[in-house]
Amino acid sequence: MSARSPFSCVLWDVDGTLVDASEGILRRLTITLEHFGRTPPVRGELSRWIGPPMYESFQVNVGMTPEQATEAVAFYRGLNKSEGYTVSARLYPGVGELVHELHAAGIPQSTASSKPEVQVVALMDHFGLAPALEAMVGATLDERTLSTKADVVREALRRLEAAGADTSRPILIGDRHHDVEGGADAGVPVIFVRWGFSWPHEADGAQAAVDDVDQLRALLLIDDASESDAPAGV
Repeated sequence: MSARSPFSCVLWDVDGTLVDASEGILRRLTITLEHFGRTPPVRGELSRWIGPPMYESFQVNVGMTPEQATEAVAFYRGLNKSEGYTVSARLYPGVGELVHELHAAGIPQSTASSKPEVQVVALMDHFGLAPALEAMVGATLDERTLSTKADVVREALRRLEAAGADTSRPILIGDRHHDVEGGADAGVPVIFVRWGFSWPHEADGAQAAVDDVDQLRALLLIDDASESDAPAGV
C-alpha cells in the first residue's frame, strides 16, 4: 500500500536524532579539554555538549573566551578530521529505514544540523542516506558564519525550494530544545524525539514528542486509505 505525508518536506537534525556519535564526541572532547587544561565531561554530561554548536558549548560549559573557544573548536575539528568523521558513529535503530520510506513516498528531505556540513555529508554518504535527501545542510566549519539552528533550518528550506521542493508545510525532527527554539524562530514546527541526549523539559514547545521510530513513522506517513490528512496533535 502506498503512503503519503501530511507534511510537504521533512528536515532532520543529525546528532541525537539520526546518528549516535556520542562515543567519538566524548573521546575528542576529553582530548581537547585536557589539552587546554580543562576538566572533560563524563558520559552523563554529554547532554550539555551534543546539540548546540561546539563554539557556544566551549564558552558556556567550561568558561572559555570567544578566542579560546575558536582555538578549541579548531583543535577538536582537527581530531575529528584525522580519525574520520564516521568513526564510532551509528544510526539509531529504524531511523534510516524511515528516511528511505519517506523518499519512496516522494517526500523531499534535508538535514538541518548544527554539525559542520562536511561532517553531515560524510555521515549521510557513509550510512547510505544521501540518495534519499534532496539537500544536506549543516553549519560552517567555524560554527559562526552559519551556526544557529534557525539559520540552518532556513538554509535547508532555501535549498529544498531551489531544488523544486514544496516547502509550504515543513516539519523538523530533533532531540534538543535548540531544535524546538530554532524551528519556532524559522516558523517550522518540530516533532521531538526522546531517544537522543535531552532532558525531559526540552520537548516543551514541540508540536509532538515520540519515544521510538514507530511513533515517528505514524506522524510522518499515512496510508492513502486513511481519512485524515494530519495526525492528532500535529
